Amino acid sequence: MAGVDVWYEGSLSTRCVHLDTQAEIVTDAPLDNQGLGRVFSPTDLLAASLGSCVLTLMGMVAKRLQLELKGTRAHVTKEMLSSPSRRIGALTVEVYCPYTFAPDVVEKLIKAAETCPVHHSLHPEIVQTFKYHWGNP
Repeated sequence: MAGVDVWYEGSLSTRCVHLDTQAEIVTDAPLDNQGLGRVFSPTDLLAASLGSCVLTLMGMVAKRLQLELKGTRAHVTKEMLSSPSRRIGALTVEVYCPYTFAPDVVEKLIKAAETCPVHHSLHPEIVQTFKYHWGNP
C-alpha cells in the first residue's frame, strides 16, 4: 500500500510526497478561499483524481479488448458550495474519445468508467454526472 507524506509549506500551500516513488505534488488554497491559486487546490486534485480514475478504468477494458484509447481525455468541472459548509457540490466528467466503437464496446467502456473506485468513494451528496463524446478529440 502506497503512502503519502504531506508537508505544510506555509502560505496555505502543501507539498505531497508519494512514498514509493518520491513523486511530488504541490497544492495551494484557491484564490477564492484566501490562497494564491498558483497550482492545483486540494479539491482540484479530487476532481483530477476522478477524471484520472475514469480514464484508467476505461484503459484497462480497452487493453483487455485490444483497443486504442490514446488521446482520450476527461474534462472535469467542479462546482463548489459554500453552505452549510464549503465543499464540492457537483462534479461533471465529460469524456472525449477520438475513436468510435460498436455499441457493446461503448457499453463496456462506460460501465468501466462508472465503476471507478474514486467515483464510488465520494460522498453521496456530491452530484456526479458523466457524459461521453465518441469520435471527438
